[in-house]
Amino acid sequence: MPLDRITTALPPVVLRRVAGDDHVLTPEALAFVAELQARFGLRLHALMVARTRRQARTDAGEMPDYLPDTRDIRQGIWQASPVPAQLADRRVEITGPVDRKMMINALNSGARVFMADFEDATAPSFTNIIAGHANLLDYRDGTLEHQANGKSYSVNADAPLLIVRPRGLHLAEANVLIGGQPVSAALFDFGLSLFHCGRAFAATGRGPFYYLPKLESHGEARFWNEVFTFAQDRIGLAQGTIKATVLIETLHAAFQMDEIIWELRDHIAGLNCGRWDYIFSYIKTMRNHAAFVLPDRAEVTMDQAFLASYAARLVKVCHRRGIHAMGGMSAAIPVRDDAEANEAAFAQVRADKLREVGMGFDGCWVAHPDLVPVAQAIFDAEMPGPNQIRKPRQEWRIEPAMLLRPHQGKVTQAGVETNIAVAIEYLAQWLSGRGAVPIHNLMEDAATAEISRAQLWQWQRHRTAIVTHDGAERPLDSAWLGELVQAEILRLLDRHGPNGFHRGHYASAARIVLEAATAPELPDFITTPAYAVLNALD
Repeated sequence: MPLDRITTALPPVVLRRVAGDDHVLTPEALAFVAELQARFGLRLHALMVARTRRQARTDAGEMPDYLPDTRDIRQGIWQASPVPAQLADRRVEITGPVDRKMMINALNSGARVFMADFEDATAPSFTNIIAGHANLLDYRDGTLEHQANGKSYSVNADAPLLIVRPRGLHLAEANVLIGGQPVSAALFDFGLSLFHCGRAFAATGRGPFYYLPKLESHGEARFWNEVFTFAQDRIGLAQGTIKATVLIETLHAAFQMDEIIWELRDHIAGLNCGRWDYIFSYIKTMRNHAAFVLPDRAEVTMDQAFLASYAARLVKVCHRRGIHAMGGMSAAIPVRDDAEANEAAFAQVRADKLREVGMGFDGCWVAHPDLVPVAQAIFDAEMPGPNQIRKPRQEWRIEPAMLLRPHQGKVTQAGVETNIAVAIEYLAQWLSGRGAVPIHNLMEDAATAEISRAQLWQWQRHRTAIVTHDGAERPLDSAWLGELVQAEILRLLDRHGPNGFHRGHYASAARIVLEAATAPELPDFITTPAYAVLNALD
């Protein structure tokens, strides 16, 4: 695109130079991002203010519900634009960070789709983000290769489709300023990927395709639709070329699935059960109300309470509107050198995928290449066609109370200690530049860390009775929580030694987790305060 076609009064200022930025942050690409920011930045700010006001109403007792003024959309007989043929079969999708080697491994995994994740699976240091965009350029050109330890890695000829997940609307890219203010991270990731790759992907039938994270309302879906419409005109793509799959991973969005599809009806390919962020959003949204306190994370399973209703509604709505219902991520991962633990992980994934395909989901997510054939075998056996969109689920009637019903179970000292350990370990790894981290044989990302610290806050806020190791009950207060965090710090010191402890950024991680867990008001995202530390360390 000629630079003279793009006009903005406020050129972007890049604060840092990192490897690869010379061909990612070209003047033309930056001008396109600046135009997106200039055109949509104020709208985005208003949407974030609306989030704050919506949460304040819920804090005051207004429960999430179906919107009365959009009843005609929910009850109307209509469908979204047809899903393109190349996206018809999405039975197994693999997700992962935009790290070069991990991208190649995912693209060679045998999955139908690879989601290149700039969001929860990538620690958003400027180095990581620019490297990820450089990797997309090499993927576009067929030159995505990697050499390490005397080995050479390259992408196979039969690589899956690639879908990009930009960062969420609430995030900023602090290293690029426009008018002295950070550019939207969502517009930055979307703008760079579309500018550099959009026309090439469209010409070869590979996209451009996107996953949209953490939407909270149909107004935010309308925002993205307008961004897509404007960007396609500017790049020179036919309207409707961009196809997006929306992650339903916030509680309010679960009540607005029809409306979200309606707003994106010319650009939508499916909805996805973003289960881990959804659990976090449930805790965050219902934070002021003791009746909605959740038990240990291990007891918050997809086959019960609000999660089962949410999954059923997603399949029902998607199939009624003619688009894919995509299942979520099973956190279990293979365990090397432990056959028993490895088989237990595989069995867990099989059970999860059997539940999903039986409900009518058209595909699922895995986090590790070894799990692709496990999930593939389940969907091949149970879903002979490319998808199940033609299988209606209109017999399911999901009342608002069903989407709010909490899981029942105990909160145990072991559960508290696990949440502390996972939150600190994950955040320490995140500060070290890693966004997808295996912990206790589970693949953890930012969403599971958010659940861990949000539950700590919830239990401490409501003085929840904790079943201690000796079977007694004790309310969780800030003093006891501080003692348990200190005990975890001592365990980490013993395991890593003082030098490893400090090099691993465990002290910073523990401080951020404890501050978030004991704050007077639950912070929206733990990665927001941690981002400043990450930038300083990068």
